[in-house]
Amino acid sequence: MNDLPSYLRSSPVRSRSITAENPTGAKGSGGTAASALGPGRKGRAYLPLPSGQTLTLAEIDGPGVIRHIWITVPETTAEGPFVLRDLVLRAYWDDADTPSVEAPLGDFFLNGFGARSTVYSLPMTVAPTGGMNCYLPMPFRRAARITVESQHPGDIDAVFFQIDYSEGDPIGDDVGYLHAQWRRTATPQKGRDHVVVDGISGNGSYVGTYIALTALERYWWGEGEVKFYIDGDQDLPTICGTGLEDYAGGAWAFQDELTDWREPAVHTFSAPYFGYPQRETNDRTRRSPYATSMPTTHGLYRWHLPDPIRFHRDLRVTLQQIGHDGTALFERADDVCTTAYWYQSTPHASFPPLPSVEERRPR
Repeated sequence: MNDLPSYLRSSPVRSRSITAENPTGAKGSGGTAASALGPGRKGRAYLPLPSGQTLTLAEIDGPGVIRHIWITVPETTAEGPFVLRDLVLRAYWDDADTPSVEAPLGDFFLNGFGARSTVYSLPMTVAPTGGMNCYLPMPFRRAARITVESQHPGDIDAVFFQIDYSEGDPIGDDVGYLHAQWRRTATPQKGRDHVVVDGISGNGSYVGTYIALTALERYWWGEGEVKFYIDGDQDLPTICGTGLEDYAGGAWAFQDELTDWREPAVHTFSAPYFGYPQRETNDRTRRSPYATSMPTTHGLYRWHLPDPIRFHRDLRVTLQQIGHDGTALFERADDVCTTAYWYQSTPHASFPPLPSVEERRPR
């Protein structure tokens, strides 16, 4: 009977939830704010986030596990688009001074380019129209703190959120902490790989990658291989894929067929562990009045939950930028952004500085 789900068994663990109505998650304190309908009648469903300020979504004493995060914000304000790139999500475990999770809010939830996209995967789901959900477990032993910083030029009138967690969980010494890191190669050099993540030192499991790629050259952009350099690998990796669309679970450029006699149909999709949910050929931001063509943008994800990449000392992950023009491979130079997700023991190596808001914005 040990294979039965844990929710079928009795447990001393206690369920809690933090919202704008109950910012501490205290027992018996949900819905305390009053509205015109009276006390406990949807009095405060959201919190404001002024420009340049940081909103603390949760501060929790451990031990415990964050089980689910739901959050939604406006996609644009009167001051401009790219809210999802301008807001920065951070998570700190056990009173750490530096975050273990640091990424633009949208990219963390598989929505790159500052644009919304519906995504249906097991650990991350973005439902119509912009309800962003994360089910990656986030264990902590002493404390957890989750914040959102606004680097957007305008105020965010409403941040709706709910953080569901359990407290009193028995967390063994072999349980790692969730980490997530965002990187961008905005000025690429041909023949040089994009670094998804490096400097990981410790023991853990790599569990996922989100890739937001802006194709800056003609022809097919997805021949680059994702490489995992594990436990001392130098020139050659232990794990190397066959191409970017293959890494995201697809094949043959996500097209109905490879053909040069008509424009092929490109298919976006979401699946539990991999997907290609984002493809944009037109600028939806209405940022510019000029009739300019837009490079195509492509959002892909791959979760390694049934097949985690285990490392015991160190890990480095890279992505080649290689294309195909129908006859031959060629080196490309595209704008690549990635979010890496992994669990590891602490302390973690210091993250590189997060690029400024101007350096993060799509171009």
